[in-house]
Amino acid sequence: MSTSQPDASRQPEDSTTPDSLLHTRTGTDVSPEDLVLASGKDLTPQNLEWARRKLAEEGPAALDKILP
Repeated sequence: MSTSQPDASRQPEDSTTPDSLLHTRTGTDVSPEDLVLASGKDLTPQNLEWARRKLAEEGPAALDKILP
């Protein structure tokens, strides 16, 4: 005689996190190094210069555009 019941608290396997719960920044300043690493590039002088220009043009939103 089995007493097991389906686990009602289990979420479906196809559940995704809603966009309103996803965050890319903690409210701290974004450094050129942060932007380079978030873009998947190596920390080279050229990539750091690219990140400095991008941050100067777009501000911290540049990181938001790279991360989901």
